[in-house]
Amino acid sequence: MAAPDPDRTRLAVLGSPIAHSLSPTLHEAAYDALGLGWSYGRHEVASGGLDAFVAGLGPGWRGLSLTMPLKREVLPLLDRTTPLVDELGVANTVAFRHEGDSIVRAGANTDVQGLVRPVEALGHLPGEATILGGGATAASALTAAVRLGASLVRVFLRDTAKAGSLVELAVRLGVSLEVLPLTDLPGTRHGFVLSTLPGGAADPLELVPSGSDAVLFDVAYEPWPTAVASRWAGAGGRVLNGLDMLTEQAIGQIRFFLTGDEDELLPDEAAVRRAMRSAVGLPAVISS
Repeated sequence: MAAPDPDRTRLAVLGSPIAHSLSPTLHEAAYDALGLGWSYGRHEVASGGLDAFVAGLGPGWRGLSLTMPLKREVLPLLDRTTPLVDELGVANTVAFRHEGDSIVRAGANTDVQGLVRPVEALGHLPGEATILGGGATAASALTAAVRLGASLVRVFLRDTAKAGSLVELAVRLGVSLEVLPLTDLPGTRHGFVLSTLPGGAADPLELVPSGSDAVLFDVAYEPWPTAVASRWAGAGGRVLNGLDMLTEQAIGQIRFFLTGDEDELLPDEAAVRRAMRSAVGLPAVISS
């Protein structure tokens, strides 16, 4: 593992809105656990403002986390991307690397890791998956569902005409995809649901778990619990939320900032994970 450069210790999460972001809490807990004196802040950057923000950064910057609406807008600014970024057309992480006299902007996507790891921790391997919503996170959700073993995915959207990129991704992933209007969501039982809708947007939907091993992964976390998550848990299903995703996503980002590889384990990663989960009020281990 490469030693961190002590002269590059600034990081931040960017997006709009950003004041609610818990990324600083997670990252600071991780850096404390790792014994790193890195600082991690947040900056409001609206659509169209990323280029100017990045251009104004000094040499002390090590990396950025990106949320909406910047995950696609960052792509033209990157010098190097991971295969997953190329496949999804979405990056949530930028690391600044010194190579000779140049600074290289390397982009990664850790959203898929953020969805896969919590479900794997529950031991859940879905044969089919239901995805709610079609934004940037839906592409990561589709990829995560396939990595978890789903061979059929149903995506429910407010506007099915906007499903083109998901259809193309499904072809590349080799998975059967059905695109349906959100209003047609059946009242049948579901084994695995990934809701990428904003907090509370899924609350009117009738989602019923197929059994005690059924999983609802609602990427919302504010407010929490959502009504749909409460109903699912009340019916005996297991629930994961956006903080589970955010924690694992952040771990992938920290790996990328520190080592250049989002898959290379951190020193004593289990302790880092516990510190991060504790910082945002999650139990030490996933056991829903």
